[in-house]
Amino acid sequence: MKFVWFRNYVRLFDDSRFWWSLIVTAYYAVLTIPLSVFLGLLLAILLNNKLPGVSFFRSAYFLPSVLDVLVVGIIWSLIYSPHFGILPKILNSLGIKTFTETGVLANSRTALPGVALAMVLRGAGFGMILFLAAIQNIPVSVYEAADIDGANPWQKLIYITIPLVKPIIFFLVIMGTIASLNAFTEIYAMTQGGPYVVEFMGGIQGATRVSGYYLFEKWDTMQYGYAAAVSYVLLFITLVISLVNAKIMRNKK
Repeated sequence: MKFVWFRNYVRLFDDSRFWWSLIVTAYYAVLTIPLSVFLGLLLAILLNNKLPGVSFFRSAYFLPSVLDVLVVGIIWSLIYSPHFGILPKILNSLGIKTFTETGVLANSRTALPGVALAMVLRGAGFGMILFLAAIQNIPVSVYEAADIDGANPWQKLIYITIPLVKPIIFFLVIMGTIASLNAFTEIYAMTQGGPYVVEFMGGIQGATRVSGYYLFEKWDTMQYGYAAAVSYVLLFITLVISLVNAKIMRNKK
C-alpha cells in the first residue's frame, strides 16, 4: 500500500469533469429546490381547507414521496419514452414533434429538467405535509386579527403564513441541497449520466452527470482513492451550505 498524500485532491481540482459535475449539480439544485418548496407550500395551502375529499388528496399527493427513487425513475422513463411514452404523444398531438424522435431524456436540453420534474413531483408531498403541520399550528387568533384589520388573503399569506413557516422553508432548502449533491439513483435509472454534449471548454460531457453520478463512475472503475477524495469534497460543500443556512435561520430568529 502506498500513501499518496494529497495527490488525488490535486488531480481532482484539475479535473474538468469534476467541475462540470458541480455545475450540473448546481443547475439540478436550482431546478428542483425552488419548485419543490413552492409546490409543497401551494398544496398545503390548498389542502388546509375543510373541503370534501381533502384527506384523499393529502394521501394521494404524499404517496409518491414514499416510493423508492429507482421505481419513480423507471416510471418516468416510461412516461418520457419516444416509443410508447404518454408525454411525447400528448406533445405530438399539440404539434410538438421534437420528443417523438429523441424523447425527453435523449435531448441534452431537456434531459436534466425532465429528471428534475420527476423528482419535484415525487418530493412535493413531503414538503406539503411539513407545511400543512406548520400552517395548522398557527393560532387562529392571528388570522382573526388580520381580518379585523382588513387584510385580504394575499396579504395574510405574505405577512403571516410565509414568515411563520420560514423554518420549514430553510429545512427543505438544506435537505434539497444535500439531496442534489447526493443525487445518483434517479440519474442511474433515467439517463446514465447522458446524453453527451460539448461543454464550454470543448470537452465531451454528460448533460446529466451530477456529482453523485460522477463519484459512482470513479468507484465503478475501481479508482477508490480518487472516489474517496470526491466524496470528502462533496461532504465539505454540504457542511458549508448547511452551516450557512443554520446561521441565516439563527439571525432570522
